[in-house]
Amino acid sequence: MPVLSRILSIALRTVEIICGAVVAGIIGYYLNSFDKLETWSQARWIYTEVVAAVSIILGFLWLIPCSFGFFSWPFDVIISCAWFAAFGILVDTIHKSSCGSTWDWGGITHGDSCGRWKAAEAFSFISACVWMVSGIVGIWFTFRSRRSSGLRSAV
Repeated sequence: MPVLSRILSIALRTVEIICGAVVAGIIGYYLNSFDKLETWSQARWIYTEVVAAVSIILGFLWLIPCSFGFFSWPFDVIISCAWFAAFGILVDTIHKSSCGSTWDWGGITHGDSCGRWKAAEAFSFISACVWMVSGIVGIWFTFRSRRSSGLRSAV
């Protein structure tokens, strides 16, 4: 296993865990605050919380230094798609709220509810992109290692 791809994989998994933890914390805070709502109206947040939890668990699991972590690329792509769906849910929520434009990042550091929602949106998008890059690295490693092992067996 090449050193560069292993270091890149560890860095990507670490970012995946951090992004999942940030989104889980923000959405968990809101789930706790909105505990009086009926379950169906909270289904979007529960979905986002589950995606974040699965991301954290798989990120820690695949941080273990062994080669099967590179062959998990189909799951990386699936989790990336799940994160893009969660991002869409958060964008839809911000669009319906009084927080302004989805891409207006002016008040993200003020600590208000709009800033927290936009932070969750941003970290969900970052997580989706990082999971996709992790999947691409896994595909690259898988097909590169198959090609090099095929060349060795032909010699």
